[in-house]
Amino acid sequence: MADIPIKVKHQGKVYDVEINTDSTGEELKMQLYSLTNVEPENQKVLAKKLVKDDMPLSSLGLKPGQVITLMGTPSADVVMEIPKEKMKFTEDMTEAELAQQHGATPAGLQNTGNTCYANATLQTLRSIPELQQELMDYKPNASSSAGPSASMFTAEQLAQVGIGGLGGGSDLTSSLRDLYKQMGDTQQGFPPIMFLTSLRQKFPQFAEKAKNGHGYAQQDAEEVWSQLIQTLHTDLKLQNGQGSDGFKTFVDKYMGGRFEITTTCDEAPEEESTTNSEEFHDLKCNIKVDTNHLSEGLRIALNEKIEKNSPTLGRNALYTRQSRIARLPKHLPIHLIRFFWRKDTQKKAKILRKVTFQHEIDLTEFCTDELRKKLVPVRDRIREVRKEEEDVERAKKRQKRMRKEAADEEATGGKVRADEPMQKRKEKEERELKAKGPDAETTPAKEKTAKSGDTAMGGTEEEKFKTDEEIEKERAESILAAKKALLAAVHPDLKKDSTANQTGLCELRAVVTHQGSSADSGHYTAYVKKTAPPGGSEDGKWWWFNDDKVQEVESEKIEALAGGGETHSALILLYRAVELPLLPEETGTKA
Repeated sequence: MADIPIKVKHQGKVYDVEINTDSTGEELKMQLYSLTNVEPENQKVLAKKLVKDDMPLSSLGLKPGQVITLMGTPSADVVMEIPKEKMKFTEDMTEAELAQQHGATPAGLQNTGNTCYANATLQTLRSIPELQQELMDYKPNASSSAGPSASMFTAEQLAQVGIGGLGGGSDLTSSLRDLYKQMGDTQQGFPPIMFLTSLRQKFPQFAEKAKNGHGYAQQDAEEVWSQLIQTLHTDLKLQNGQGSDGFKTFVDKYMGGRFEITTTCDEAPEEESTTNSEEFHDLKCNIKVDTNHLSEGLRIALNEKIEKNSPTLGRNALYTRQSRIARLPKHLPIHLIRFFWRKDTQKKAKILRKVTFQHEIDLTEFCTDELRKKLVPVRDRIREVRKEEEDVERAKKRQKRMRKEAADEEATGGKVRADEPMQKRKEKEERELKAKGPDAETTPAKEKTAKSGDTAMGGTEEEKFKTDEEIEKERAESILAAKKALLAAVHPDLKKDSTANQTGLCELRAVVTHQGSSADSGHYTAYVKKTAPPGGSEDGKWWWFNDDKVQEVESEKIEALAGGGETHSALILLYRAVELPLLPEETGTKA
């Protein structure tokens, strides 16, 4: 149909509007929003009946020049400002600018011959934001940065030919820094040549040649992860040698945990137990024939049986070595011990058993009694905040549904539609009977009225609905109160160590997977969870890094990585602490 001109009356003003009767109420509200600044959700449009979003405008029978009414006010005054920066279109952006846009597909890494183990590890390690910042500030010693490749070319020259990261020379941490910088400036896959060169120089085991004589041999991702963390632990020293929090290196501060280990003789209960502390940079998940879940494997690894000499018995005896976490780090890798040495084949074999894991885990069970007492109140309060958020969201949806039902009834003049569900039809019939007077009421209607308490005086029923503003205010106040109670429950010792896990809960951020039956063969890939946009929330999707091929996948894909055959199974799980919430004054937003 052709456009027709109508008039819209709002707060004493009359607007001339041309509408297309093939459009819907939602599109009309968007037109009115541009004229009045009243958001569509705050609009109530009357054209003989209430205009709903999904209502075709053709059903209103509007005629040229007809006047309709708009009720509603803007949530806030809308001020149009001239942008401070000139808008830049995609086609005008450089490759680096495109790569740095939020949501842009990240760079992959080419497989230069059995190097998928390194590619998957590098992508997973890159997901730690604090590490990226620390590497940017890293300056190697003159002796470690010198190397033949560094003396021949600049990093910029090498980046131009697609082999970024070659400026670091023989220093592995410099090579990692340069590699990540180059990855941040492109969406293309490229070979990490200098990083691999530096890795093989520093750790010759990764320079092992393939048995067929062509290229290098496949290696274990867990081993290269461990060597990289040890290198970073040595190189990334904090400024001034030791900060006020007592940490000397970046790894100690963000990835360093501490065990309290108690060793008890099983065969001589009278022998005094020994207790000592031990630092760790990851947890192990041991897998036995009956291990089904990650927590079971952790329990096995933290409660070992060892054999050693007993001074009481004067011989070797069986001991229980119980490890409990005294400091839980912010970033926590968990290694599933899937590879073992088979004497009969003289090869590394893989445990193919299915071991499930969760997107969020509670580690308070594995902490010392002292740390657990500090973490549990915070953990429980976090769950209360989440429940509060879920409850208010449900209440908001329920109120929205009730408003819609009331609008439907107003639009139909209170008549019962034949296509409505039986329950709704029955409720409407009861309301109609009550409106006619007490004598016309039926027993079921009276019973329902007595239970609900919604009957107004005078034989009519009024349903009072809260405005969006009222609901939002209640929601904000309720959640804010829960967050304040949560922050008040944080123990002073936990507040002092801001880079430790202060909640006892960890969320999964990245996974290294292995496909195949042996560490000497097969294929490694990595999954990294997408980060939230500034001021927004995460969409639950992940990036899958299959060497230089990168694609977006749903979270359900992660749950399929539990193993149970030669398909892709999780080998390294990188968890991050569930952090404490920020109050509005800390985020710069209104409550």
